[in-house]
Amino acid sequence: MMLSAALMLGGVAHAQKVAFEEYNLDNGMHVILHNDPSAPVVITSVMYHVGSKDERPDRTGFAHFFEHLLFEGTQNIKRGEWMKIVTANGGVNNANTSDDRTYYYEVFPSNNLELGLWMESERLMHPIINKIGVDTQNEVVKEEKRMRYDNQPYGNILPEVKKNMFKNHPYRWTTIGSMKDLDAATLEEFQAFNKKFYTPNNAVLVIAGDFDKTKAKEWVQKYFGPIPKGEEVKKQTYTEEPITQTIKATYEDPNIQIPMVVASYRTPSMKTRDARVLDLISSYLSDGKSSKLYKKIVDDKKMALQIGAVGFSQEDYGTYILYGLPMAPNTTADILKEMDEEIVKLQTDLISEKDYEKLQNKFDNNFVNANASVEGIAENLASYYLLYGDVNLINTEIDIYHSITREEIREVAKKYLNPNQRLILDYIPTPKSQN
Repeated sequence: MMLSAALMLGGVAHAQKVAFEEYNLDNGMHVILHNDPSAPVVITSVMYHVGSKDERPDRTGFAHFFEHLLFEGTQNIKRGEWMKIVTANGGVNNANTSDDRTYYYEVFPSNNLELGLWMESERLMHPIINKIGVDTQNEVVKEEKRMRYDNQPYGNILPEVKKNMFKNHPYRWTTIGSMKDLDAATLEEFQAFNKKFYTPNNAVLVIAGDFDKTKAKEWVQKYFGPIPKGEEVKKQTYTEEPITQTIKATYEDPNIQIPMVVASYRTPSMKTRDARVLDLISSYLSDGKSSKLYKKIVDDKKMALQIGAVGFSQEDYGTYILYGLPMAPNTTADILKEMDEEIVKLQTDLISEKDYEKLQNKFDNNFVNANASVEGIAENLASYYLLYGDVNLINTEIDIYHSITREEIREVAKKYLNPNQRLILDYIPTPKSQN
């Protein structure tokens, strides 16, 4: 028994290679097939290369709005019927939007692949974008904004960080956008956005799970082949000047009692090697209770209630955000000082061999987990194609992490994590909420 457990543990990091086939339709749609008969399900997913960064500054929130709007119905799926069809056929579906892309997917029992393909082709070819749908979803999005941002304690950290970190790039606004912009938009503007970005040549279709490949290809051709190619989407390039002196900002949140310090650094595109080194640094400093910052500031010194970090790896630039909630009598300035000491250590000394090994093991585990479900594989295949331009990174990205040295970790910390290259946001309670 013990031996088999040990053998299993030894095999954890050796993920199965993800096999896939990819090809293009004549209309420019990219198709990726991943066959896995081990589970009796099939995922049909489409990722569009449109996110909040493709919006106009006075019409923010469009990409996320479409994530809702395109469930409203099509010429052949009546309004309100989409979810009913999915559940009646034993499926689940969802969608999500980022600054860079929008992703829709259905998970059906494997005998329902044709239905999934038909539905996604309907969404692309025959969406109905009318006033009733826009008005309905406008209310839904407003409620989502109230819940996730306005009434949520610490809910406006991200909007405030983005606004201060980016001056030219559309990353300066959040995916949910501005309700004022959505209210001001005309129906024609929504229709034009759909026509521009929801085209086969701006999308990747992924089929993953248990299916017959020959049939799948026939159905893909039948449902997606006839959709006309759209105009080529020309992506704008935005450059940000490097941050050379600390940006200071304050935000008052009526929903909190305890102030928070937020230190945010701009990082390079997720496609770069440096971004991956920063992933290791983030994990080392702040991922979990055994991380350097948590152990020192929360466990040992008991100076903070919480310490954490979140990294946004994105197509053009990333953001690395460190945050802490002080425990009285300590202040946010005390916590920042402790955080900075750890960063300076990282910039000065090599991390220990033991810590380095622990990091590698953690990333091996993450890699295995990311491809542990067919749903995870489907989304990864779509992302690696659409955002990185290399589908096979699903198998090889872990090799990049393995090749990163302790010396590189030190150099990259020196390059990006300096006090003059960051935003310090004092996120404080509004005076009345302290009573």
